Amino acid sequence: MPRVVYNTATTLNGYLADDENSLSWLFAVPGADEAESSFSTFLSGIGALVMGSTTYEWLLHHEGLVESPEKWFYPDIVSFVLSSRRLPRLPGADVRYRSGDVESLWPEVAAAAGERDVWIVGGGDLVGQFADAGHLDEIRLSVAPVTLASGKPLLPRRLESDSLRLESVTAAGQFAELVYSVRRPSEP
Repeated sequence: MPRVVYNTATTLNGYLADDENSLSWLFAVPGADEAESSFSTFLSGIGALVMGSTTYEWLLHHEGLVESPEKWFYPDIVSFVLSSRRLPRLPGADVRYRSGDVESLWPEVAAAAGERDVWIVGGGDLVGQFADAGHLDEIRLSVAPVTLASGKPLLPRRLESDSLRLESVTAAGQFAELVYSVRRPSEP
């Protein structure tokens, strides 16, 4: 069974993006290259990824992927986009558009990942759905020295300390990298 990992950057006060879904706050932080240095190692262990429609649309527009689909970041990883809306397709990319609940989707995602991990790219509510379904194993955060007055929350669910265990803390440039394991509801 693959592990499910939420790996993301967040502000100090727990926002993924501002109210307009912008990540400009993240790109302005000095030392981001150092924080991203281990990302290729992380990505090599990913067999499937899942993202919500807001994350997907941000990637499409920010990277100009509709005009240049060959720039898709994850050509060798099965990608799932969850949405109830019809979204632009990326020719040549293995992007599977699905709707419905996480539990119904889980067998297909797990099969696509095989022996490797599943990366929940975002957003926070989607991660919350995986946590609610008992399919979240790890949270990896790169915490940036930025605060926002409001925005898109990191994980709009209540997870108590008895279900989270701090595994590691590392400094990478201006970022604090935190890794928490998540105890599934059925575990003691």
